[in-house]
Amino acid sequence: MIFDVVHQSLQARQRLIPVQALLGDAKGSRLPEVNGRSLTPQLAERAVAVCPTSALTLHPIPGGHVQLRMDYGECIACGHCAEAAASAFHVTEAFTRCGVTRERLVRRWDTTTGLEISAELGCDPAELAREIRSLIGRALNIRQLDAGSCNGCEAEITALTNPYYDLERFGIHFVASPKHADMLLVTGPVTRNMAEAVRQTFEATSAPKLVVAVGACGCSGGIFAGSHAVVGAVDDVLPVDGYIPGCPPTPAMLMTGILEVLRRWKQTMRTGQAKKPRPLRVSSSRLGLTAGD
Repeated sequence: MIFDVVHQSLQARQRLIPVQALLGDAKGSRLPEVNGRSLTPQLAERAVAVCPTSALTLHPIPGGHVQLRMDYGECIACGHCAEAAASAFHVTEAFTRCGVTRERLVRRWDTTTGLEISAELGCDPAELAREIRSLIGRALNIRQLDAGSCNGCEAEITALTNPYYDLERFGIHFVASPKHADMLLVTGPVTRNMAEAVRQTFEATSAPKLVVAVGACGCSGGIFAGSHAVVGAVDDVLPVDGYIPGCPPTPAMLMTGILEVLRRWKQTMRTGQAKKPRPLRVSSSRLGLTAGD
């Protein structure tokens, strides 16, 4: 019987997802997108009212207009905004803001005109795929670090190693020790009990010490922000190079983010703007920890 299974497996068509189809794919993420042509102040108010994490907020702007601000770093993809204001919000299937800076996770719209303010053009997946192939010239070792997550992000990260996504085709591997790692993939809000362990893991990581904050909890603290048991988001403790939003982000979003952080880092190396060793954001004395904790 085992030989029949092997035979059928070898006869089956290849199911490895091509990189062009992977980059920017957000199917299953439930992240919202705004339809500016249908956006009105009233619909924006409805969406803001039901947002549980204040990822959607309203702000006055010159001219008597009101600005809708969407922070994907705080969005937990609950779908309430799409239910409350269905004509102006929908679940997106394409999302390229993975592995970017924290500022690029924030988008803004004028609720009166429906126009996006300072909109940035998304990257072309095919062009980015070609650039990534030219950039990866050595293995990239990643240490996944759970700072206090619910393990939703870990389930998606595990899928990166399966034959469908096959992260290792890019020369990217997960390692057990931070001493062997070039990058830390940090999930969850940083809890008080894990804060010192997170710091020590960063200190043990090899250069270039790239740090990626994963999920809404890693980007902003998510639904746990402000809890007495949480120090904060990842960037409240470590210097972060890129952010991957979502609750949880899909494997495609994770891979897009990892490759984007790598691309941006290699660009700094090419231009001679490589960062100097960076200090940690929070010292042990500020974490509120004592020897008995």
